[in-house]
Amino acid sequence: MAFASNSGGGAMSDINVTPLVDVLLVLLIIFMVTMPTQTYPIKLDLPQASKEPPPPPKKAPIKLRIDGNGMVFWNEAPVDLKALEGQMKDTVAEDPTDTPLLQIETANETPYDVFAKVLSAAKNADMEKIGFVQN
Repeated sequence: MAFASNSGGGAMSDINVTPLVDVLLVLLIIFMVTMPTQTYPIKLDLPQASKEPPPPPKKAPIKLRIDGNGMVFWNEAPVDLKALEGQMKDTVAEDPTDTPLLQIETANETPYDVFAKVLSAAKNADMEKIGFVQN
């Protein structure tokens, strides 16, 4: 015959590794669960709770609205996008230590590039307090 068989009375020479793999996987899970997690301390300066209400803002917030056509309005007055950064710089230059809050409101159809240009102008003008109004 052309086929050979291992039933010739001799011992089978293959090792069954399935129980060995099972034991190793159980040991791996045990070590993963019992190993202490490494923690890295991160220093955070969190605000402390106080019972006093925050002081009212000294300056009225600037309401910047961008409509669906990309028109920009500064306190309901239309403003050219190119002149917006200069107007922001003038506002910051009045009192650099206490800049007013810039509240940006956008329509759902507002083009992203106009919004990005407004944010870039605010960053370039050193506007520190920026809020987003949800409509």
